[in-house]
Amino acid sequence: MARKPRIAVILGSTRPTRFVDKPGKWIFDLASQRPDWDVEMVDLRDHDLPFFDEIASNLWMPSQNPAALAWQKRIGSFDGFIVVTPEYNRSIPAVLKNALDQAYVEWNHKPLAVVSYGTTGGARAVEHLRTIAIELQMVPVRAAVHILGSEFMRVHPMGANEGMEQIEDKLLPSANAMLDGLNGWLGMTMPGQAKKAA
Repeated sequence: MARKPRIAVILGSTRPTRFVDKPGKWIFDLASQRPDWDVEMVDLRDHDLPFFDEIASNLWMPSQNPAALAWQKRIGSFDGFIVVTPEYNRSIPAVLKNALDQAYVEWNHKPLAVVSYGTTGGARAVEHLRTIAIELQMVPVRAAVHILGSEFMRVHPMGANEGMEQIEDKLLPSANAMLDGLNGWLGMTMPGQAKKAA
C-alpha cells in the first residue's frame, strides 16, 4: 500500500443512554495501536442526516441534501470501516441503516469489520449488516467481535459497569483476527481504489 489506510470507527447508535461509546473507544484504541493505520472516530450524532429522501441512490444520480453530500464526502475519505453497533430487534439501529443508505459509491469496494453487543453478542445485527454491506459492494470481514453474556454484563451500566479492560482477554483473539482480516482486505482493495481515482 502506497499510503497509510484511513480507517473509520463508526459509532452506530445515537440514543442519549447508548452504550456504544465504551466498546467504540476500546476498539478505536486497539486499532490505533497499529502504526500502519490512521484511525478516526465517526459518531453518527455529529451528522444530522435526514431520513433518506433522495430521488434515488447516488449510484444513479447525485444527492441533493447538503447533509447527505457532506456525509458522502466524509465516508469517501476512508479506506475501511469498523462499525460498532448494538442489536435492536434482531437487526441494526435505524439510524445506522439510514447512514448506510445515504451513500453508495463511497462504500464500494471497501472492507467492513463489526463490533457488536447484546443478548446474542449482536450476532443477528452483524449478519444483517454484512448482507447490507454486500449490496453496497463492500467486503465484510469474516471475523467479528461479539460482546455477550457475563462479559457484556460486566461492562454494561445495567450490570457491574466495569471498564473494557476487565473483559479484554476474552475479546482480543476475535478482535485481532478481525483487525488482521481488515488489514488483509485493505491490501487488496486500496490498489483498486487508487486506479479508480487516477
